[in-house]
Amino acid sequence: MFLLLVSLLVNAQSETKEKDIKQITAVLMDYIEGTANGEPERLRNAFHPDFKLYTINEKDSLLIRSGEKYIQNIKSGQKTNRVGKILFIDVEKDAAIAKAEILVPNWRVFTDYFLLMKYEGSWKIVQKSYSWLNVKSP
Repeated sequence: MFLLLVSLLVNAQSETKEKDIKQITAVLMDYIEGTANGEPERLRNAFHPDFKLYTINEKDSLLIRSGEKYIQNIKSGQKTNRVGKILFIDVEKDAAIAKAEILVPNWRVFTDYFLLMKYEGSWKIVQKSYSWLNVKSP
């Protein structure tokens, strides 16, 4: 009986984790596709309203940017040639981390690290930290 109960519990946790990963993937795709296709509302759906972005600037200092200002820079309907892919997602209960790579041809490859939290029934990106490498033209 004990083994059956453990098996059911593990299976239920696995199904919950799968569901969470699908939801997190959808949130990350809202970010990736929203920036690529000029859809600021998709970014607003993906990010917590108070989220911040963190990177290191050219002077080797920490740069902290407002998420709302970041979203305001996305021009509605203006497509870019950004190509993004999710590299991994790790989730535990109501917290998750994810990594994505965004290629802007002939300019940069960005590596984005996300902290996501599940609250009020949905996942939101609460923080984004990123770095980049310059890409040379062929």
